[in-house]
Amino acid sequence: MVTVSHAYTPAEAAAVSEIAIKSVHNAIDKRIVANRPSSTKGRALTEEDLLRLKLWYGVGSILSAERRKRLFDTIDENPGADTVRANDYLIIDVARAREQLAARAEALREAEKLIQSVKGVVGGEPVFKGTRVPERTIAAMKAQGASTEEIVEGYPSLTGRMVELANIWTAAHPVRGRPRKLSELGFKVKSQKRLRLGNERLPQLSD
Repeated sequence: MVTVSHAYTPAEAAAVSEIAIKSVHNAIDKRIVANRPSSTKGRALTEEDLLRLKLWYGVGSILSAERRKRLFDTIDENPGADTVRANDYLIIDVARAREQLAARAEALREAEKLIQSVKGVVGGEPVFKGTRVPERTIAAMKAQGASTEEIVEGYPSLTGRMVELANIWTAAHPVRGRPRKLSELGFKVKSQKRLRLGNERLPQLSD
């Protein structure tokens, strides 16, 4: 029986390994990584699974599937090795990959402590602890190019670290279903404006 030191959902695994969620499920379906059902999380992955994901897709454009499988066999045979030779010309820095995964896993754990859903606060949307600032709003601003400094200036109740953790939390908790309306989040629309698209003509208002 395999002991799972920490169980990651496919979404969490995608966030930590920086692999697309679709690719994570594909890796499970193709048995590139093992599927260890969890009573609470459905499909579950370990730290070693995350390492396989990162390396499998990281060297996918360089090594064939067969060579990548042999690479995993070599890592399994030498679990403490910092580097592994993939072929005559390529050496894989396994230690560096582990360090990157460990750092992102720690960031996700930190984010989980800072972001929470509170009944009655912003319609139950995830907010940063001690604030009413919706986490997904900050993540969207970051994705659209806003800097951490700009966001903190606009939301002084946040710290730079909170802002930096928004993206990994959002990746680990993808939204399901349709986006919620502003009214459902407790916001009120104060004004509406219709914008013209292309050659569309706005209807003339009669007196």
